[in-house]
Amino acid sequence: MATSATDSSARRTWRAAIALVAVALTGFGLVAVMHEATRGRIAAIEREQKLAKFREVLHGQQFDNDLIADTVRVRDPDLLGTPDSLLAYRARWHGHAVAVVLTPVAPDGYSGAIHLMVAVGSDGHLLGVRVTQHRETPGLGDAIDARRSDWIERFAGKSLVQPPRERWGVRKDGGDFDQFTGATITPRAVVTAIARALEYFSRHREALLAAPGKLAS
Repeated sequence: MATSATDSSARRTWRAAIALVAVALTGFGLVAVMHEATRGRIAAIEREQKLAKFREVLHGQQFDNDLIADTVRVRDPDLLGTPDSLLAYRARWHGHAVAVVLTPVAPDGYSGAIHLMVAVGSDGHLLGVRVTQHRETPGLGDAIDARRSDWIERFAGKSLVQPPRERWGVRKDGGDFDQFTGATITPRAVVTAIARALEYFSRHREALLAAPGKLAS
């Protein structure tokens, strides 16, 4: 009798263990299936959000290529503000390059590096500029953010000719661009970074506008 009771207890223990393993495996499988099912949707949402930022900085410039995939790595610590290589995104319309979106850094913001998106048309004129990352002081330096003020909108249509390169500075330094009341360092850093990005484009225009797969140096 004791042996029979022991065997019965052992069987119940094994059945319980098997049931627990089955539940765990089922749960793991459901999580895996849900992750796989949502991964594509999440990637699509992230892609659309990224494209929305490009459309904003391109200010209505049309493109029909996969701008996110049509990229080239560029590097110039002096003109692009960082020793790291950066991605430049190329917009095309019916096969012709119509704009390049550079991603330079203004390393000398008041509270640290300021990351930018600078869209340059094939003729060298700015289509638009956006700040993508910064830590500037709220209520002062954060006026560089398009959500806070229209200051950043004033660069559209500018080039190294209009105004001339020597006028690319804030008014306090004798330039053509407004600074903020109580905050000069932040706009000075952004203006300088944009001018240098335009210089980079001017020096490497042919490579930047080249067919997909070509490298800029």
